[in-house]
Amino acid sequence: MTLLDTTNDADARTLLTGMEVSFAGVSKRFGEDTLALTDINLDIREGEFVAVVGPSGCGKSTLLRLAAGLEPTSSGAVAVRTNSIGFIFQEATLLPWRKVRSNVELSAELAGIDRKVRKERVAKAIEAVGLADFANKLPKQLSGGMRMRVSLARALTLEPRLMLLDEPFGALDEMTRLNMQEELLKLYRDNAFTALFITHSVSEAVFLASRVVVMSARPGRIHEVIDIDLPYPRDRELRFTPAFTDLVARISRTLKEAA
Repeated sequence: MTLLDTTNDADARTLLTGMEVSFAGVSKRFGEDTLALTDINLDIREGEFVAVVGPSGCGKSTLLRLAAGLEPTSSGAVAVRTNSIGFIFQEATLLPWRKVRSNVELSAELAGIDRKVRKERVAKAIEAVGLADFANKLPKQLSGGMRMRVSLARALTLEPRLMLLDEPFGALDEMTRLNMQEELLKLYRDNAFTALFITHSVSEAVFLASRVVVMSARPGRIHEVIDIDLPYPRDRELRFTPAFTDLVARISRTLKEAA
């Protein structure tokens, strides 16, 4: 269990009853003048996929960093049930001199995982993201989508219970982005992690998530949480159904209200 800004383990147990992540009355201020988040109350259940949308500057990425323990809260409590966390950034952040295999191995290496174990995990992760034929390539030899797959594989070597994703597909072209969404859902299904996903795309949020959190303009507050009652597994044909388009329209209207 990871306990952030709570008073004792009993508080954490209360926050985390049946939950993977809990935010309770969380605010975050930077310096004297910038209040990024205020009064955030959100529980994320084990195995749930939660997407967060909101206007630029509303604190979406800050929310993710609080969950990862990379930032302290200014007030309130964040509790995370697991220390097994994967973090996917907006950029693939690969080391240009390392080939795919050794880039994928990096997180497990830094975590001190036994060499034999991490080699097995690396091979499994590379296979899972469909890069077995590119394991000896350098990042400069890969497309943008392939580099992001390397980043996903690197996180998978930690066998995370919680995956935190900060707009990982935002820089990709539309077709690659749609393909990567489907790849991520397959990894979510196969690896059974909990996911907290930040995005500017409403359609991406609806396609991926079981719930969508709509944030207000800064200081970021939770304006509304909308259940996505669409069964898994999901494929690209889902995007053309009335249920999908209705949800996209509803969340788009809510986002406009929140902004």
